[in-house]
Amino acid sequence: MLPGSEWLSQQLGLEGLRPGVSSGLLLFFLALSTWILAQVLSSVYRYYNICQYFRCFPQPPLQNWFIGHQGMIDFKEESVKNMLDIVTTFREVFLLWMGPFFPMITLCHPDYIRPVTCASGDGLLLSRGDKWTRHRSLLTPAFHFDILKPYVKLFNQSADIMHKKWRRLCAEGKNHLDMFEHISLMTLDSLQKCIFSYDSNCQEKPSSYISTILELSTLSTKRLNQVFLHWDRLYFLTSEGRRYSQACRVVHDFTDTIIQARKKALFEQGPEAFLKNKGKGKTTDFIDVLLLAKDEDGKSLSDKDIRAEADTFMFEGHDTTASGISWLFYNLAQHQEYQDRCRQEIEELLRGRQLEEIEWDDLSQMPFLTMCIKESLRLHPPVPAVLRRCTKDIKLPDSRIIPKGIICFISIFGTHHNPTVWPNPEVYDPYRFDPQNTQKMSPLAFIPFSAGPRNCIGQNFAMSEMKIVVALTLLRFRILPHQSLPRRKAELVLRAEDGLWLTVEPLQHSSSSETRLQKDPQD
Repeated sequence: MLPGSEWLSQQLGLEGLRPGVSSGLLLFFLALSTWILAQVLSSVYRYYNICQYFRCFPQPPLQNWFIGHQGMIDFKEESVKNMLDIVTTFREVFLLWMGPFFPMITLCHPDYIRPVTCASGDGLLLSRGDKWTRHRSLLTPAFHFDILKPYVKLFNQSADIMHKKWRRLCAEGKNHLDMFEHISLMTLDSLQKCIFSYDSNCQEKPSSYISTILELSTLSTKRLNQVFLHWDRLYFLTSEGRRYSQACRVVHDFTDTIIQARKKALFEQGPEAFLKNKGKGKTTDFIDVLLLAKDEDGKSLSDKDIRAEADTFMFEGHDTTASGISWLFYNLAQHQEYQDRCRQEIEELLRGRQLEEIEWDDLSQMPFLTMCIKESLRLHPPVPAVLRRCTKDIKLPDSRIIPKGIICFISIFGTHHNPTVWPNPEVYDPYRFDPQNTQKMSPLAFIPFSAGPRNCIGQNFAMSEMKIVVALTLLRFRILPHQSLPRRKAELVLRAEDGLWLTVEPLQHSSSSETRLQKDPQD
């Protein structure tokens, strides 16, 4: 028996075991206790070092040492206001603690965002290194202008369907509408057509696939609010985690079916005949481009990679664009003078045309509408923040260092509301984006689509859809404020608590406009 181990044996109930077995178990428990103690001391030492290292970064008062600043971040209106107060106080960079051992550097000024976005940091929800670079180069052709041009007709069709539905609701006296509900369905409709060449008619009737996409959005948002469920192994043991897995399977199965059918057609026809047949009245969609894409070595994306990119585009693309359009309608409802000027610009652009349709070349001919869109994206950015993990030490303009491995919280919302960057940041003023004013603007002062190498690859797609939907809506409806003001909810996407309700009033149109709205947009 080891010296002094008799008492420990009694405490552990090992006194009845053979001496060899008892000694072995004692050694195991001693080793385990030593390891646990070492881990605790290591964590305490690490915490002390982190605290010392980050003393040069200001921080708001902690609620307590254990939860850090997490209690301040519940994503609701009060938290949004708290964050704006912190930005007004610190102006450039500050520290937030996500628990006792997880510091997060928050950046809210262009000069401090630049070194982080220019470095080769990983997006936490993105692939890394060579894989990301390869995928980015293969995805880029899918957003080339030649691919985007045919999508314009699809955007027009989806907007027509939504407006036809709005006219029917207004005729029934139901002209108070939740913008997020209607516009989310419209963007999902457009994305299904552009990604899969698939028309589910989801704006008019229920769709199990669309319901699943919306459920995934809801589950992802709920998980974001539950910090301890960020760990995958724990999350997928919960009922919501199992629902999330099941929903993912439904979405994956839908995409896999389309990919296999398209691959079969491509194999049977060959690339040239496949594209030629596509040119006969059909649009080359996102799946087509990815199936035909090859890298410098002649290698294609795997079926799994294609599915992942298509599902990501579908999942992330509908929410963000719907948020941008919904908040723009809110801002124009609050400022009728800007709404009237946008409408006048669109009426002049389409004057004398037989069909009330926005064409590709029209997108560059709506300067004031573009200014209004950009100012709304500044005031209400669809994605409030992005995360980057530093893969090397980052030196800030004032010579402070963000060490390798630290997560940086690039606050798009904070930057867009920073009074040192934007005077009177809470005022909606489209003239900020007058070409004469933007010449003096830092390119990182306005980052609704993020910045640097990992910016949003679909920003031209999103801006095109926004311009078309907003232009046609203002041509056909007057948007008026609702009696209650929305309360912002800054989750993965900027939403409004209990919906963003506005009032719509149909406007008089020419007979050609009415005919277009009454017929099936697919004809």
